[in-house]
Amino acid sequence: MITKRLIGKTALVTGAESGIGEAIAIEFALNGANVVITYLNDETGAQNTLLKVKQAGSDGFIIQADVSKEQNVDFLFAKAIEQFSHIDILVNCAGVRSADKYIHELSFQEFEHTVRTNLFSTFLCCRNFVKHRLQQGGYGRIINITSIHEEIVSPGKTDYCASKSAIRGLCRSLAMELADRQITVNNIAPGMILTPMNQLAIDDLVYRKNLEERIPAKVSGTPLDVAKVALFLASDDATYITGTTQVVDGGLSLNRAQGAR
Repeated sequence: MITKRLIGKTALVTGAESGIGEAIAIEFALNGANVVITYLNDETGAQNTLLKVKQAGSDGFIIQADVSKEQNVDFLFAKAIEQFSHIDILVNCAGVRSADKYIHELSFQEFEHTVRTNLFSTFLCCRNFVKHRLQQGGYGRIINITSIHEEIVSPGKTDYCASKSAIRGLCRSLAMELADRQITVNNIAPGMILTPMNQLAIDDLVYRKNLEERIPAKVSGTPLDVAKVALFLASDDATYITGTTQVVDGGLSLNRAQGAR
């Protein structure tokens, strides 16, 4: 008999309409958690995630929110708490990819959009979650989905690398602030994962194989690979782990001197 690891917990997962966020929402539901599913534009995707959450035997709730905006995050948490009374786990997964421009071509608006979506949303959701958990007496799990680009930089990705590196600092600082309140804060840094953000690698096998040659494991990862790590960090098995980045990349970041990008 498989023991469900999140019985009685409620998780809020941003960006849960597809990819890694969807996989985490479903994995948490399979392990007994109720799930608040947030999305920006893809309501159909969010409804599909909700269906799978309910098929897993858990309760779910969808909220549309631009989590880069303070008033929207305030509304999101108010509605989620109204629905489930408590949120025990926060997964910050909402994000956008780089504008893919060198800095002399990158507009301020493009830089701001990436940083606001990736970093500001994480800060705003963490702040609301911590306020709520402290009102509940402490305990909680914060999991931020970053990227190997929180450590590995690439030309033409100034906006993206800056946003993900900043989340690393946010994670470590919050971990120190909250450790004595039994609130853990950890990052997961995926490498080459087959999600809509890497749609070209899904559609073009030749392109994908070229990228996979740089990965020591010689294969791309799946959203479930990331979701399994998130489940561990969300569970009581990870009580003594905080302020870390768990890399899920098939060894790609180890190979950066040989062409990792």
